[in-house]
Amino acid sequence: MNIKSVAFRGSFKSYTQCPADGKPEFAFIGRSNVGKSSLINMLVNRKDMVRVSNKPGKTQSINYFLINDLFYLVDLPGYGYARVSKTERIAWKKMIAAYFTNRPGLACVYQLIDIRLEPQAVDIDFTNQLGEWQVPFQLVFTKCDKVSKGDGLLNIQRYFNKLRATWDVLPHHTVTSAEKTTGREAFLDTIRQTLEELNC
Repeated sequence: MNIKSVAFRGSFKSYTQCPADGKPEFAFIGRSNVGKSSLINMLVNRKDMVRVSNKPGKTQSINYFLINDLFYLVDLPGYGYARVSKTERIAWKKMIAAYFTNRPGLACVYQLIDIRLEPQAVDIDFTNQLGEWQVPFQLVFTKCDKVSKGDGLLNIQRYFNKLRATWDVLPHHTVTSAEKTTGREAFLDTIRQTLEELNC
């Protein structure tokens, strides 16, 4: 897929404020500081379209980016640890849940997982939550350049072994590195395939 145009379309606190044009939406979510902003920048081949921060919890709204005037990439607040109050974290959870369960244009959710780590309970719980919401989603293992190939594959296998306790069919997954652009074409190809299935 060739990314020809990218435009920021707004930052919203509620799904009811989000664009109502019906264009497909591809949403990104993961633990705070997992590399969402870096991955989105890599996919659209822009260095600073999405602000990258070392501070967990930087993204606090639903951020929309229009791609090729055809579909949206949606940057969502991270879950897990963030230097914000408990009240704010609860508000984020409600906002995310409302978004996932009320957006008819939601084409796919990409749950980002740090490939360097053994399975984290907060990630497993969120994968299971996506299954309960019955939204289309894929797993994206990030930062593969920060770990050996063998250790990365082992952590992916460990993650799927955890999921087998509750899943009959395991989710599709992609391995990426924003720094090395690893997985970019494969990732964009999943978006292209989804758009074709939607006749877009």
